Amino acid sequence: MSAQGYRSTPPCVLVLSGSDPSGGAGMQADIPAISALGCHPLSVPTALTVQHNEVVFAVHPVPPELVRHQAQVLIDRFDIAAVKLGIAGSLANAEAIAALIGQLRARDPDLPVVLDPVLANGRGDQLSADDAVRVLEPLFALATVITPNLDEARRLCGDGAPQVQARALLQRGCAQVLLKGGHGPLQQDVVNRWYGGDAADELGRWQWPRLADEFHGSGCTLAAALAACLARGLGMHDAIALAQRYTQHSLSSSYAIAPGQRIPARVALFDAA
Repeated sequence: MSAQGYRSTPPCVLVLSGSDPSGGAGMQADIPAISALGCHPLSVPTALTVQHNEVVFAVHPVPPELVRHQAQVLIDRFDIAAVKLGIAGSLANAEAIAALIGQLRARDPDLPVVLDPVLANGRGDQLSADDAVRVLEPLFALATVITPNLDEARRLCGDGAPQVQARALLQRGCAQVLLKGGHGPLQQDVVNRWYGGDAADELGRWQWPRLADEFHGSGCTLAAALAACLARGLGMHDAIALAQRYTQHSLSSSYAIAPGQRIPARVALFDAA
């Protein structure tokens, strides 16, 4: 058989996140988003959840040794161009993940790591067996960029201006912050702000029309898309811009499988050029 029609090797993105059997969020969101943007997802589940598109009924963390073993096999075999972190499920899992990223950073000090600090679902159901904020502590200093929405930023940093919240996250060790406006007060537009540097300088700002509905896994989609864009070698500004454009397209093309939150159409035709 001729290999003439084979594609070139895509960059690999290592994903560590929870499994959502409804197919709307978590790993089931990460995989198609990363694939749609031209990368190959390597997926390690950190927690099994019982949920549908509205309610989380239970969270069962995967044992940390199993998380480590799954990821270690992948790290030993494949070149990894970026990492996307969703829920860890437990503090022990977060510590195991931190050790794994330490291995990868020893091999590639500039490896991009996107941390989506998921604390709860849209209605406030918890997604960790331990205190969700404490679970994030081993991961902050490993994050090239952290992507909290306004509710998450408030829980992590308290009330305050966006720049003040971003500065608090930078002081915890995060290299850069993308503060998302989709889950805040219902203003006409969604404003996403990018911060970095010792002074928490605002490095970029994007404004998007606010869509009327609610969506299951929008934050997962953006973080996974951003990891894929960084894996492709885009600079942070261009990666954030493309990841947002892809996410907005996915939300605009969303569909309903039941009453409640809609499912982003992550495999809808999208020009990622």
